[in-house]
Amino acid sequence: MTDAAPTVIAIDGPAASGKGTIAQGVARALGFHYLDSGSLYRLVALKALQAGTALDDESGLARVAETLNSGFVDGRTFLDGVDVGSAIHTEAVATAASRVAVVAGVRRALLGRQRAFRRRPGLVADGRDMGTVVFPDAALKVYITASPEERAGRRYKQLIEKGNSVTLESLLRDIRERDARDSSRAAAPLKPAADAIILDTTGLSIEAGVAFVLARYRELGSEHGH
Repeated sequence: MTDAAPTVIAIDGPAASGKGTIAQGVARALGFHYLDSGSLYRLVALKALQAGTALDDESGLARVAETLNSGFVDGRTFLDGVDVGSAIHTEAVATAASRVAVVAGVRRALLGRQRAFRRRPGLVADGRDMGTVVFPDAALKVYITASPEERAGRRYKQLIEKGNSVTLESLLRDIRERDARDSSRAAAPLKPAADAIILDTTGLSIEAGVAFVLARYRELGSEHGH
């Protein structure tokens, strides 16, 4: 079947569920391309903040998304030719990205960009609407979740290691607010696809999460007689 579209594994879930690390592990194991769709929204947010575009200016944000000059090379993220890997992972950009992501015009503008990552031998795409909107025909859809407390604890550990001063209470509040915003928005709300496998990573190691997804993927192959 040479004419079939390249295989996609869609991995969705809320913030700090472990989906990005698991998706990268799966992509590495299979030799697939990797799309961190969240970083596209973070790039739009960063560009909007740089350009002074208000986060409630929907047409302005859509324009930023349409003209975004971004690149992903060897695990590094570029905006207008500048490596912004650390800039897009600040809490300010993360919070702005969550607001930018509710704008329908931004989601529309980024749809084609995200689909362009689908190349041979295959793609592991992680985000919040990969299985429901961007790649509804994905071969495998996994929805990764964990308790808000567990997710706040992980984010806390990450940020403290990077030398940020944060409190667990404020992170837990942020995560709950972001979940509410992501799952109640009109455009592509955060929810498992009807045919997604749910993986709760509370108390689960990243390795176990990667192994789970790889096992489900290999089961697909045997079902289809590969």
